[in-house]
Amino acid sequence: MSATDSAVLVTGGAGYIGSHTVKRLAERGFRPIVLDNFSSGHLEAARWAAAVVRGDVRDGALVQTTIEHHNVTSVIHFAGLIEVARSVARPDLFYDVNVNGTKVLLAAMQRADVRKLVFSSSAAVYGSAQRRGPLDLIDEDDPKSPASPYGDTKLVGELMIGAYCAAFGFSAVALRYFNAAGSDASGLIGEAHQPETHLIPLAIDAALGRRPPLTVFGADYPTADGSCVRDYVHVTDLADAHIAALELDAGEGEFAAFNVGTGEGRSVFEVLEAVGRCLGQGPPFEVGPRRSGDPPSLVANPAKARAQLGWTPRASSLENIVATAALWRKAPAYGLTPSQGPE
Repeated sequence: MSATDSAVLVTGGAGYIGSHTVKRLAERGFRPIVLDNFSSGHLEAARWAAAVVRGDVRDGALVQTTIEHHNVTSVIHFAGLIEVARSVARPDLFYDVNVNGTKVLLAAMQRADVRKLVFSSSAAVYGSAQRRGPLDLIDEDDPKSPASPYGDTKLVGELMIGAYCAAFGFSAVALRYFNAAGSDASGLIGEAHQPETHLIPLAIDAALGRRPPLTVFGADYPTADGSCVRDYVHVTDLADAHIAALELDAGEGEFAAFNVGTGEGRSVFEVLEAVGRCLGQGPPFEVGPRRSGDPPSLVANPAKARAQLGWTPRASSLENIVATAALWRKAPAYGLTPSQGPE
């Protein structure tokens, strides 16, 4: 699709990945229209939007009105709950927001005759499914066995969207993120979760003395240094993947899922060392027992995205991820104060 004056509805566009995608859309000539209830997003993060609508994706009338009023031609759907531990405690909330929210959005799009969708999915759909080997790269057709209600809701969302494509002529892409990290190089937007649960910002805050020592959950995995290995992809590369998915020339009724990762795993200890190199001092940490459900390695095979989307991660070196994340954590523009950090 052409970017010239094309309006794209971005649900959850004031959140971490959503705001970076809105910025990239605007830079490419699209008109991003943000719909966000600001339960975890920030108005300051949506500064590149052509319009901001405060509301919930489960409000079908509002979604339809927004699409029609702004002449929206496609949708990128980020809005949802993401905390794995919270999904275990409150699966009802996750099914309501993530599954029902997607259902309401699809129905509103159908009524407004807008049928092009990019869906924010997750590597959590793979879960702890048995693969060929514990350290092998993950392919899109590998077994799906989510290990949490959060992962369940993402898989259900994909299945529902695929069914809408087959039945109603939608054209959709699901992007299965691995570990989103880093911040925009401008320092104007970044990761501002409360509470923060991701390793890199927590490690930076620990190195800066803003939080107690980290706990490394397990150092006896069958990996090179004994700690878990994950695939970290820079948030601006993720944003570019959404634009590539939006521009994919897919026909009516087609649904495709793509891994969005680098294909290179980094261990917990490698991340801590990178934080130390960036800040001149490493984060204090202690080694604890393994967490239930943590596989030794989760690393994407990104070959399909490279071949079919023409997408290549360009900003996802571990050094750049840590440097941009540290730039943001030292002087966040919203969400956290430099002296506060997460508890």
